[in-house]
Amino acid sequence: MNVKLKVGDLIERRNMTQATLAELTGIRPSAISDLCRNRRDRVQLDHLAKIAAALNVKDIRELIDIEDESD
Repeated sequence: MNVKLKVGDLIERRNMTQATLAELTGIRPSAISDLCRNRRDRVQLDHLAKIAAALNVKDIRELIDIEDESD
């Protein structure tokens, strides 16, 4: 199983920039960039909570996808 973050897709749909998301969440811009590109092996739960709040995410499935490696 692979966990895929959909942060990049969400900020595009919300017409937001990575820089704006970084400002709203207090997360370093480089970390936001890594999250948008799925370059992180681990994600802090408080980062997910801040991103979800900033993007008005009500269902965690909007933010995270779990993919079967065999697909």
